[in-house]
Amino acid sequence: MYKIKNLQWPLVLGLGALALVRPLVSIIEHQLGVTGPASVPIISTVVISTIWVAVVGLSRVALPVLTLLFTGLTYAVLSIILSGILSPILTGELQGPLAMPIAIIPVLAVNAVWGLVTGWLALLVQHARGVRRPADHLST
Repeated sequence: MYKIKNLQWPLVLGLGALALVRPLVSIIEHQLGVTGPASVPIISTVVISTIWVAVVGLSRVALPVLTLLFTGLTYAVLSIILSGILSPILTGELQGPLAMPIAIIPVLAVNAVWGLVTGWLALLVQHARGVRRPADHLST
């Protein structure tokens, strides 16, 4: 619990909100009636992941893996909320995970894994830069 309280929550929330670019691009494409290449979601995921890893890996964030795990979960929650707000406005009916609550768990799980993977990459970047933690910090 001590580690969670010590996370840089503004950073977690900001990086999680940044990832909302992914669904917003899809919404804009749908509303404009255009279809981008199938690679757009993949490219946006790679770009967002790179930003997450760079921001956390090139800083001295104390808990990079936990920070990006919660960033992934934050994105999942924000995207579920965004879907719940925008789908009735844009389509006239509730769609997405809130319409099928069983889908909430996979959304959280997939984005937690995304956060974990980017967190480990950010940790590797920190280690490559020579960022080390005091032993007592790792044990709390």
